[in-house]
Amino acid sequence: MKRRDFLKAAAASTALAGANAMMGGKTASALATKSELDELYNKSIVIDTLSFAHRWDEEENKAIDASGYTGIITSLSRRNLKTALDQLVEWHQRIREQPQRFMMALTAEDFITAKKTGKLAVMMNFQNATMLEGDLDNVDVLYGLGTRCFQLTYNSRNKLGDGSTERTNAGLSDFGIAVVERMNDLGILVDVSHSGRQTSLDAIEFSKKPIAFTHTMCEALRPNHPRAKTDQQFRNLADKGGVAGMAALGYFIGKNPGTDTTIEHYVDHIEHAVNVMGIDHVGVCTDYPIRGLASWATRENWYEPRLKSFKPSYDVQWPAWLPEMDPPQRFRNLLTVLDRRGWKTGDMEKILGQNWLRLFKDVFGA
Repeated sequence: MKRRDFLKAAAASTALAGANAMMGGKTASALATKSELDELYNKSIVIDTLSFAHRWDEEENKAIDASGYTGIITSLSRRNLKTALDQLVEWHQRIREQPQRFMMALTAEDFITAKKTGKLAVMMNFQNATMLEGDLDNVDVLYGLGTRCFQLTYNSRNKLGDGSTERTNAGLSDFGIAVVERMNDLGILVDVSHSGRQTSLDAIEFSKKPIAFTHTMCEALRPNHPRAKTDQQFRNLADKGGVAGMAALGYFIGKNPGTDTTIEHYVDHIEHAVNVMGIDHVGVCTDYPIRGLASWATRENWYEPRLKSFKPSYDVQWPAWLPEMDPPQRFRNLLTVLDRRGWKTGDMEKILGQNWLRLFKDVFGA
């Protein structure tokens, strides 16, 4: 019997026992009711480590409320220093105008405060380092305006190292290592989600603090996709205290999202990462807006441009989402599957946000 078919049969007691064995011997409690899972979710710290909005409008505000999110790591424009600074200033203004809804996440404690006050903690992040413009001191400038995370590279090569779709696999440059050291000194989370294999391994090796794959997936389950991470990368990350977020973008998880690939396959990625890294090193994320993709993206404005901007190996597909993971209530839906597979409530809380909170404490301090 195939593993995913086996897990789908986990409601039966004998199959559930087998699923627990594969999950490291977890003891399954009785299947929880929806109200019990809602109660667990409502009290949990929930952090999506790559989310953003096409527009921060009333529709997105309603999605925030429906999501139950405590915080996000967002994605800002990284073309150059000017656009980066403009985006940071824009967020400062948004928080001043809507202090009841948003707060800037500068420390781990800010996520706890956001949970207590019903706000959304937003961590400033860039998905590339091109905005540094080759100047190490610009790391300090971005930090001063609230940046607490950025990726060393996007898909292609920059002055720091090779990206995941680059033809070569050269790893970090001398400048890249210097940037990592400066990020460590200031307290900025090093992210290599889009970085090439050697760049990712180098970042783990040279960073004095744990780093992150904020939004990725398992190469073992999605072979030959440039954005997936290998088991060896996962093990190295965990050995240094890092955390990997499993992205819910449909074509990252598998082929033909919504039909051949479902929320069950998303959980397969989570469980594989847990089996490789341990429960303390895995988190959840989306890599799309809180409102989801279906209510925002059209084939023309989302899918078609990606066919030109990404290499064929990216395997961009339409529709791009998993139906149960697209609505704002996505992580509530996730708990239902985890509970059916016999997960402990404490482990659910860890992947929802506690593991990220621990990492943030290690990088930023309390």
